[in-house]
Amino acid sequence: MLFDDLAAASEEVAAVRSRLRKVERLAAVLSSVLPDEARPAVAYLSGALPHAAIGVGWASLRDIPDPPAERPTFGVLDVDAALREIGSLSGPGSQRARRAVLSDLFARATERERRFLIGLLTGEIRQGALEGVMVEAVARAAGVAASDVRRATMLAGDLGTVAAAALARGVAGLSGFALRVLEPVQPMLAQSATDVGDAMTRIHPAAVEWKLDGARLQVHRMGDEVRAFTRNLADVTARVPEVVGKILSLPVEAIVLDGEAIALRADGRPHPFQVTMGRFGTRRLADVQREQLPLASFFFDCLHLDGRDLLDRPAHERFAALDRSLPDSLRIPRAVAARETDAARVLDDAISRGHEGVMVKALDAPYEAGRRGASWLKVKRAETLDLVVLAAEWGHGRRSGWLSNLHLGARDPSGGFVMLGKTFKGMTDEMLAWQTERLQQLEMHRDRYTVYVRPELVVEVAFDGVQASRRYPGGVALRFARVKGYRPDKRPAEADTIEAVRRIHDRGA
Repeated sequence: MLFDDLAAASEEVAAVRSRLRKVERLAAVLSSVLPDEARPAVAYLSGALPHAAIGVGWASLRDIPDPPAERPTFGVLDVDAALREIGSLSGPGSQRARRAVLSDLFARATERERRFLIGLLTGEIRQGALEGVMVEAVARAAGVAASDVRRATMLAGDLGTVAAAALARGVAGLSGFALRVLEPVQPMLAQSATDVGDAMTRIHPAAVEWKLDGARLQVHRMGDEVRAFTRNLADVTARVPEVVGKILSLPVEAIVLDGEAIALRADGRPHPFQVTMGRFGTRRLADVQREQLPLASFFFDCLHLDGRDLLDRPAHERFAALDRSLPDSLRIPRAVAARETDAARVLDDAISRGHEGVMVKALDAPYEAGRRGASWLKVKRAETLDLVVLAAEWGHGRRSGWLSNLHLGARDPSGGFVMLGKTFKGMTDEMLAWQTERLQQLEMHRDRYTVYVRPELVVEVAFDGVQASRRYPGGVALRFARVKGYRPDKRPAEADTIEAVRRIHDRGA
């Protein structure tokens, strides 16, 4: 398939608001791709690269050759090969070699292909083809159920790989995707509830457990081998030796656990989230530092136990397997609640011990890996949102020389982000120094006062309310917003939506 076919489809999808029409157009182009083109095609149409970032940003694109090609000549795999080559170059002379490959790529590209390439390389594709839309498009193109594509993607961790199998072999291709111990699956996510009353109205009876403000951790064991993965499926086994040791002590042969890693004080109360993430994210840490700041691990779900997959089993069966296999010290406290008052007692207990709230879970629901399922509801006492940094303004006075005032955006499900306001509150000097360096690495352009960045950083923001606003495009703004901490464990696609913000406004209106 010509790369221009994807560029044309991307422009057409961006021009329509209807989800159904987006799915139809994407399915039409996917039905024509060859099996080995499916993975890069799905990634490109989603506005992403099917591999790690290759180090090409706006600065590298200033000197692309003119004029553009008059007609399309290269295919999807030609572009994929060129971008992978750029990403593989390193060492002396690599900058010159990268520029040469990039220049040749753009010299062969038409104007439309250039626009698409620039959008992909800078993260500026805004067409609303998020994973949910792409799942439906892949299903339609392959003639299979969207639920089957979604399940296979949970287990494979990559929609492009699943698309290639579905387009080549249909349902038979999807049947090959199963949980494999020592290979991560996408974690199940939770929806939000306003309070325990709201949660218990939606789920009852329910399991109510403490919600820890830690780092999500999925741990696999097969015999004497243990692997630990983050919520983004990165392998962090070497960084959590204390967790590995505890899992090896369990009287099991094979197990897959879902839980949290968290840094606790001597009195058992949690350190701030940034302390946990700082310890969790350290690649090389001396033994003495590990002893001073060990990570505790607490698990709340069991996805596999000694040869038996539990993903599709009801939660109460998974909880029973967890209880049989792990001591109390490794399990998140949980109680079954039939009434709001029962759930409120668990919430009060969690808050009193320094944790951020509770999870309310349906006892009969399966583990919906990779989905923000309605059978898990999170309840926090304090109101917070996970937002994306869109820009930052240079500080004044004591903050001169630092990027300080953050522009905050909520996710628009149809594509892009909607600005909700700004904040410079809640930041330590260490955070200011870090974000000044990091945001300039993500810079797209700037003016005298502001650096505008690629929307890649998620930040947790506490606030006192949501008010109507004519100043911002979403019609609402946060009141007294302050930064609680950056969330490197979350992707922009997991940020809270503008609809969620509006619901908070409507609730308080």
